[in-house]
Amino acid sequence: MQAFHEVQFPPDISYGITGGPEYSTDVVITGSGYEQRNINWSQARCKYQAAHGVKNENQMKRLLAFFRARRGKAHGFRFKDWLDYSGTNEVIGVGDGTTKDFQLIKTYMDDAGYTEVRKIKKPVTGTVKIYLGGAERTAGWSVDCTTGIVALATPLAADVVITADYEFDVPVRFDTDHCPQSIKDWDIYSWDNIPIVEIRV
Repeated sequence: MQAFHEVQFPPDISYGITGGPEYSTDVVITGSGYEQRNINWSQARCKYQAAHGVKNENQMKRLLAFFRARRGKAHGFRFKDWLDYSGTNEVIGVGDGTTKDFQLIKTYMDDAGYTEVRKIKKPVTGTVKIYLGGAERTAGWSVDCTTGIVALATPLAADVVITADYEFDVPVRFDTDHCPQSIKDWDIYSWDNIPIVEIRV
């Protein structure tokens, strides 16, 4: 397994991204025209195109240094998805009198009540707030910002709900080993293709 670098892709460049969640589904059409849809992934994996974020020479130099430090596809890194980077009042567990560790999660729910639960493994340092039974706790807990595990100093009492507010990064890698740069005009720099893909960590 290649290293994951706990560094964030330059957020001023990622601000211009396009992208979002992608699923893997095989569709088999029968002779009568009915479909059989086979779900390959239990959760989405995000893909992004960050090329539109590069606007000047300084950003291009920083991006080139960042790309070289990651060795192209080789090493993962943090990425701020400006369209989805926070959770508010997210329920991460219910006490049973013995459990002390809870994984940060984000629950996506549509109007019909269908949900998908996403594990948040790269919370941003200094942004996590923890609430026990609705009351904020400023002490008695810690969070590992490389795994998203919240550790309480003592087990959570039975039936007490633990919730969290946080910001998070997406663990990703470059989906290319090539950095095709160009100068479009005076002080207009471009890297036309910056594909980035979420990775499982």
